[in-house]
Amino acid sequence: MPGLAAKPVIDLMTSVNTLDDVTDERVAVLERLGYRFEDVGMPNRLFYFREKAQGERSHHLHIVTADTWPTRNERLFRDHLRAHPEMAAEYEAVKRRLAAETDDGFTYTKSKTEVIQRGVDAERTARGLPLVTVWEEV
Repeated sequence: MPGLAAKPVIDLMTSVNTLDDVTDERVAVLERLGYRFEDVGMPNRLFYFREKAQGERSHHLHIVTADTWPTRNERLFRDHLRAHPEMAAEYEAVKRRLAAETDDGFTYTKSKTEVIQRGVDAERTARGLPLVTVWEEV
């Protein structure tokens, strides 16, 4: 999101009709581009990452199904932050605090849940969508 402080990792999300559309041929292309698969325990999602020469991650690629695209929590939260600068400022402050407190990516991500959940809930309510947890559980 333009103007929002972020870690130096580019998060990408793309959709396919079904996860079976991510064929061996397509995986081979991702691997040639330097992406590696990681099972992050999220159902209905494939996750690949790419590293810089120093071993630090530079890109996260989330592959989801097209039928979930319009109501993805990630997209709804982004839209909410764009429309509510006060929430964006709060989220940025949380991210900065956590970045100073931990180097553990899982802890950093999980610790942002409360503010993300509030933003997603507000956006889902505004759009008349049911409330759901922001964490996909196995």
